[in-house]
Amino acid sequence: MPDIDNVQSGKAYGIGTPQCSDGFYLKGSAHLDWGMKSRLAQVFSPKSGNTVMLAFDHGYIMGPTSGLERMDLTIVPLIEYADCIMCTRGALRSIVPPTCGKPLSLRYSAGSSILTYLNDECIMDIDEAVRVNAALLAVMVAVGDQKHEALTIRNLTQTVDLGTKYSIPTMGVTAVGKELVRDARYLSLASRICAENGAHVIKTYYCEQDFEQVTNSVPVPIVIAGGKKLPEKEALEMAYSAINDGAAGVDMGRNIFQSDCPSAMIKSVREVVHNGMKPEQAFKMYEELKQG
Repeated sequence: MPDIDNVQSGKAYGIGTPQCSDGFYLKGSAHLDWGMKSRLAQVFSPKSGNTVMLAFDHGYIMGPTSGLERMDLTIVPLIEYADCIMCTRGALRSIVPPTCGKPLSLRYSAGSSILTYLNDECIMDIDEAVRVNAALLAVMVAVGDQKHEALTIRNLTQTVDLGTKYSIPTMGVTAVGKELVRDARYLSLASRICAENGAHVIKTYYCEQDFEQVTNSVPVPIVIAGGKKLPEKEALEMAYSAINDGAAGVDMGRNIFQSDCPSAMIKSVREVVHNGMKPEQAFKMYEELKQG
């Protein structure tokens, strides 16, 4: 406790200099509270405004898919190169070191598997998200799915409400089923619906034609899903085009952990996303790192 006899009157009040009141660098986030901005700043680089998320939540519907049979061997060595990890609570507690220091995008909805009809999902207890210190709550939203559209939108709105209590942002993940087309019209519709219902970040697919219409029609950051495994050069080209068209990052899984050299791939993706490296240069970097 300070000695009351030595207290000095303050003098550095900065009279005449208005207090600096910076805005927030992330699209659509200026009016969020401090806790939400703090968590989003963990996920999205304040320097580039972008993120490289490492997704390995596939097992919740696909089981031990290729590259995820032993996540302790394939995923853990990659975590240090990611800005954020996206996984289930089971994978988190089983194989992710608590000392890794990476923000978590928690797979917050779950339900049916690839053996039945996808998207019949529920959401978990918000206390669980608090316990694992989630930075984002990832919820599947199946716009256009006649059986589950309303259910998954309700899941999203409930998640936004619950997350807001604890200043945890929500990421709406747009589902694409067999009946739905990955074009700008659909992706704009699905992404905008997620944003209108309160999602702070959107994860959706990239489309080559008119993707800038998707990013410009949605008032919050969009990160693209990697989707199915592509040749490394094509995946780097997709990442570059998405960022160039207004995306704020990538959430890649199979295009990293199923790569011939996953560590080289995630490092090359980082250069594209954060430093604007051209795909040709990034692929050359990948090849050089792969050779060791």
